[in-house]
Amino acid sequence: MRVCGLVLAAGGGSRFGGPKALARTADGEPWTARAVRMLRAGGCDDVLVAVGARADEVTALVPDEAAAIAVPDWEAGLSATLRAGLRAAADRACDVLIITPVDTPDAPSSAVARLLAAAGDDARAGRRALVQAVYRGRPGHPVVIGGDHFAALADALNGDRGARDFLIAHGVAEVECGDLWTGDDVDARP
Repeated sequence: MRVCGLVLAAGGGSRFGGPKALARTADGEPWTARAVRMLRAGGCDDVLVAVGARADEVTALVPDEAAAIAVPDWEAGLSATLRAGLRAAADRACDVLIITPVDTPDAPSSAVARLLAAAGDDARAGRRALVQAVYRGRPGHPVVIGGDHFAALADALNGDRGARDFLIAHGVAEVECGDLWTGDDVDARP
């Protein structure tokens, strides 16, 4: 089974004061690099980083073991970033895409591994999977999208909304990950 990871890192971060993809941990590690490392350690064969706002600066932070994908219409919202990632995953013949936003620098690779295990261990099961991490019942990231859903999800997306409505409508399996970390994203500068 070919598993791709996608880091959502295209936004302008208006409430944050700039693109979150340029943020760093207290010890100086770029959140972008941290997300790539987390996805790889969790079981992703390839990792894609969706870049938009200040694309050249963000791309410079993408580690060599990942590929930056351009989101030229990133200002249209989250849907544009997800569509670009779904297209790139389809182009790479990924069976499964596991998605995480760049603003969850504390997310552990064990959450990725847990969701991938829930998706199934063969390509056929993985291609049908829809799995989302929940934290004490609250939906969060990462999210697994099986390849059979790429086109339909891309068609369903619009504006600055993610995949949650699609996931609910198509019977997403929710996997509790609250024992691994809080699931919180970072909306303010540390």
